Formats: sequence, structure tokens, C-alpha cells
Amino acid sequence: MQRYSAFAIAREALRHHTGWQRAWRSPEPKRRYDTIIIGAGGHGLATAYWLGKLYGIRDVAVIEKGWLGGGNTGRNTTIIRSNYLQDPSAAIYEKSRSLYETMSQDINYNVMFSPRGVLMLAQTEAEARGYRRTAHANALQGVETEFVSPWRVKQLCPIISLEGPRYPVLGALWQPRAGTARHDAVAWGYARACSDMGMDIIQKCEVTGIRSEGGQVTGVSTTRGEIECDRLGIVVAGHSGALADMAGFRLPIESVALQALVSEPIKPAMDVVVMANTVHGYMSQSDKGEMVIGGGADGYNNYTQRGSFHHIEETVRALVETFPMISRLKMLRQWGGIVDMTGDRSPIISKTPLGNCFINCGWGTGGFKAVPGSGWAMAELMAKGQSPLAEAFTLDRFREGRFIDESVAAGVAH
Repeated sequence: MQRYSAFAIAREALRHHTGWQRAWRSPEPKRRYDTIIIGAGGHGLATAYWLGKLYGIRDVAVIEKGWLGGGNTGRNTTIIRSNYLQDPSAAIYEKSRSLYETMSQDINYNVMFSPRGVLMLAQTEAEARGYRRTAHANALQGVETEFVSPWRVKQLCPIISLEGPRYPVLGALWQPRAGTARHDAVAWGYARACSDMGMDIIQKCEVTGIRSEGGQVTGVSTTRGEIECDRLGIVVAGHSGALADMAGFRLPIESVALQALVSEPIKPAMDVVVMANTVHGYMSQSDKGEMVIGGGADGYNNYTQRGSFHHIEETVRALVETFPMISRLKMLRQWGGIVDMTGDRSPIISKTPLGNCFINCGWGTGGFKAVPGSGWAMAELMAKGQSPLAEAFTLDRFREGRFIDESVAAGVAH
């Protein structure tokens, strides 16, 4: 009997969905488009969607060297939150979180957003002080968070052990309206919405060069031919540095692998997301019952999408101390994604030295939570030349020393 993967089954089902076939079958590219977006992940598709939805720019091609949503969008642990320290970060992540709340209705596709709440554990005195500071900053920013006691942590997540052998739980930063969403559904929903607006989503089409004339972008060279455009958006996460080289400029980023794993499915055991930065681990339970587990990024630059034994050992050891019951679980699968890190652990949404060429990158380990807000800001920047959400995240900030330091709030991998 032939066996099919869950992805293949979902793909075949979606092929029969009205309006989906144009997106999935990847039409032959036209010779010219008004706008080209490189990267058919969540951020690239969201950019295309908002360009069409808000600004009527629908002569758009989204080009992807692999398959739709096959990069970090399909490889993350689906966490959505906005409890960041710096004002520009809180603004764009809270915009994104609020857009997730209405996304299923906006794009007429169920993305399974679950506002189950996120607990970020404080396991040292320094971490507890830092989270109290973040809670105060969030109050000023209009982001609903609070620092809660160990007793409240236990109430929200009964399977947790507060008295760990190395790091006891001293409290947590709690965001009740944070949560998770189905990452594949976000990509598929945006793709169908873009396709319905007449945009082309071209898969198996690798960009091999970026062409320019007089300091202005004129088009791209691909494995499926030359394509001209008036505007170009580069939204390729861990491969941003390679595309920037093609366009003639350098980026202050480095690419590393971030690993995750899931356990065998079990009965419902926790209905919140728990992040433990001190021991580098975080966990939630999926709708299928799997425990979704993530840890730190690799300590060296690489472009692999595989897992490694030492990360299983380090991450699971830390989480077993915090959640003793998971010691009896078997691992179901493990994978990696290529994330792009900036020095201040904040993204880049910016014009580039090449005219009419824009870039969206540097989201590090936290890109999925920002998908709709990132697309909103990038679309506004490409359509109008400026965006209030993006103005703090320009490339110039590294030259001018205007860093947006999120090295603590950005997640366990930093």
C-alpha cells in the first residue's frame, strides 16, 4: 500500500479547492510585472496581499525557488506574541497580533488562530527584574501583559514543576491574548487570496540575478527566464544575504539554523504556550496532541535545514526539568529552519542602495508572529515610499548607531 505524507494529502485536497489551482500549478511568468516579490513564505505573501488589498497593486508576481511556504513559514513553532521591550518592536508585533485575530475572516481561510496565552518564565532574579521592566513598558505601549507569581504560573499550567533542580520558577511574563496559529494555513490562505486578486505565484523559479540600470532595478534573471519589473521586494529570510549580493549591497546579518521537534501525540496536557529562556526551551501542545518543542539556534553560521542530536539533548534535558511528565514521551520528528540574525536582534524593513528595491529580513527566530504586520509595513513602504511601522527598522540604523536592542525580549535563541 502506498503511503502519503500529511503535506502531500493536504496538497492534493487543496488542488481541488476553487481558486487554488492557479496558485499551486505555478503559471509561466510573464515578461513584465509592475512588482516582483522574491519569496513565497508568510512575509512575502503577506506583502503581496496587502499591496493588492490596500493599494490596488495587483500586477504582482511572487517568485519562489522551492515550494509555497516551504521555508521558515512551514518550519516554525507557531508562537504569536507582542510583549517586546522597545516601542518600535511592540508597535509592529502588536499590529501583527491584532491582525491575526481577524485574519481568518479577512482572507476567508481558517488559519486556526488560538489566543491561548503565552507564559515567559523568569528563572533567575535578573530575568524577573527584566520581565517586570517589560511589563511596565508594555503598559505604556498599550500591550496587555502582566508579571505573575509562581502560584499563578502553576494555575495556568498545572503540569509545570516550580522547583527545578537548577532553576526554580520565580514568576512569568504573561500575555493572555497571545497564542498560536497554523503556519501552513497562513501561507495557503494568503496565497489563495493573492491568486484571487490575479497575482501570479511562481514556484520552482530560482532567482539567479538582479538586473539594474542607472542605479534603478529593472528586473530579475531566473531559471525560468528574464522578468522585468518596476519594483522589487526581497523577502527571503535566511537567504537575504545571497540576494543582497546579487543586488550589489551587503547586509549586517548572519544565517544560522534554528531547530525544533515534536513528540508523539498525547491527550490534552497544557493549553498555554510556555517559554523558558534561561534553560533555552519552549513548548506548547498542538491540536493533534503533539508537544511542539523549540530550543536555541546553532552556535555557528550554516544553511542546513536538519536537526542535530546535541540540540535534542540540550533542549529536552532542560524541559524535562521543568515538565517532568514529558520524560516518558517519544520524539516523532525533528527539523531545522534557516534564520537571519541582525546584531540588535531586530528586523530590517527598508529601502536599499538600489533604487526601487526593498528588503524585509532579519526577523531571527521570531518571524512567524510578525507575518501580517510585516507584510502591512512592507507593502506600505513599497507603495508609498515610507511606513510609520517600518521607519525605525531601516538599514541606516546600523551606520547611525540607532540600534533597537531586543536581545532579551526576542526569544530563547538570542
